[in-house]
Amino acid sequence: MPSLALIHTVPRLVARFRPLVTRSLPAWTSFNIVDESLLANTVRDGALSQKTTQRLATYVFSAAEAGADAIVVTCSTLGGAVDLIRPLSSVPLFRIDQGMAEAAVERARRVGVLATLPTTPVPTSALLQDCANAAGKDCTIVPVLCEGAFERLSAGDREAHDARVMEGYRSLAETADLVVLAQASMAAALADRGDETPVPFLTSPQLGMAHVARQLVSI
Repeated sequence: MPSLALIHTVPRLVARFRPLVTRSLPAWTSFNIVDESLLANTVRDGALSQKTTQRLATYVFSAAEAGADAIVVTCSTLGGAVDLIRPLSSVPLFRIDQGMAEAAVERARRVGVLATLPTTPVPTSALLQDCANAAGKDCTIVPVLCEGAFERLSAGDREAHDARVMEGYRSLAETADLVVLAQASMAAALADRGDETPVPFLTSPQLGMAHVARQLVSI
């Protein structure tokens, strides 16, 4: 059976992605690599560094050596590094937010980007713009940062995290046609909100894995 490697910077995403991989790629096995310092160091530095990019590349090469037939990086903050490493990878390498970005520019002209880390809006906005250009779409990208939300989630206070994400969503909903939740760790924050979320929103895990599955079938 072919094997998919997932590289995470948030440990709790291992459990979130397990059923998505099974559903999207039922004929595949999978394994996980987790290193929180990739994200922590990027947040500390305020931007993606060459050293962190090199370390991520080492994980990508190691995953391929361990038998991975394809690799997914689930951290949107590292998206720019994934794009740099992809030409050097011996197996297909994906960023988890690609499917979400493509769906967003297809569905909306004014896209709000909601993030909980200051290092995420830039790579996510750049990806959205690239997807819009590729699709011949004229899209406006509006980023909003939910300050302190990721720290609350890291401390185990999901309720406070979700409340801050909801505040950010409300601010974007006033002008955006659609909102994307830039990080996989945000995916459940607006679930089951019903009438509180009149503007559509997209999350990366499910759309990302569906995109990966489509690409792997076509290879």
